[in-house]
Amino acid sequence: MYNVILGTGSAAPDNVVTNHDLEKIMDTNDEWIVQRTGIKSRHIALPGEKFSDFAVPAAQQALARSGLVAADLDMILAGTMTPDQLMPSGACTVQALLGADKATAMDICAACSGFIYGLSIADKYLKCDPSLNILVIGGEIVSHHLDWDDRTTAVLFGDAVGAAVVGARETGHRLLAVETGSNGNLGDLLYIEGTGSKTPVTKDFDIDNNYIKMRGREIFKHAIKNMVEVSNRALASAGKTVDQVTKIIPHQANMRIIEMLAKQFKKPMDEVFVNIDRYGNTSAGTIPVALNEAANSDFLEPGDLVLMTVFGGGLTWAAAVIEW
Repeated sequence: MYNVILGTGSAAPDNVVTNHDLEKIMDTNDEWIVQRTGIKSRHIALPGEKFSDFAVPAAQQALARSGLVAADLDMILAGTMTPDQLMPSGACTVQALLGADKATAMDICAACSGFIYGLSIADKYLKCDPSLNILVIGGEIVSHHLDWDDRTTAVLFGDAVGAAVVGARETGHRLLAVETGSNGNLGDLLYIEGTGSKTPVTKDFDIDNNYIKMRGREIFKHAIKNMVEVSNRALASAGKTVDQVTKIIPHQANMRIIEMLAKQFKKPMDEVFVNIDRYGNTSAGTIPVALNEAANSDFLEPGDLVLMTVFGGGLTWAAAVIEW
């Protein structure tokens, strides 16, 4: 029996905002954004659209592809920092909407790393109890935390949610290893200050505290360093080397970071999955959305050794190795 990925799914808002659309509301242009980020468009939730509107269809796709139904789920792990509301958790909301009545549900707040953190937790639960069926979700409605007058952050992000069902089986897409890491001392490089107990919402709440703040140059440096380090740890745990990796599914934060990562691992770009041009950075959604698109295209083939790696606010980072 191995811990395997049984099925994947993803969903995003129908509303697509292009770089040319952003030119109309801020001091930027398509060439500037593409050169610095690789992003051409992103999905942005409309007013009233929320996390569960996309988490539920993503989960339903993953369940259908796994051959399971919601009633089969024993656990739901949601990697998100933008649930529908502060309480109940996003995972509990999804549980109710799916009708997964017997599932234990909880959120994981690790910013962009949330999905692979969820895989790590699922992997360990399954090692204790192989009978479990676990739904791991990752995604955000991050646009609600963007200052549309700030071109340094607003052009980078988008909204999407992905999901995967994980269980113990004799065959399947085998989860060989998952490794994680964090450094809270670097939390001021990428953060949202407001709505927590430090800066609660009052009648005098400053809306600026609701927006993502980021020190991009410092993030770039720590992203490369920690994604490489945690990837090497995951490969060592799996008993594999980077030379054996045939496909990489990286965090979709910036095309320059993706290209630098490929260079560090000495991999051609045709072995690296990229969808940042169509989605932007969807935070915890980048890895599961990319995994779902890769799994349901000709990018992944049987026998591939797949490395997934990510970094996010916290700072957090994680990597997973899958034998496809």
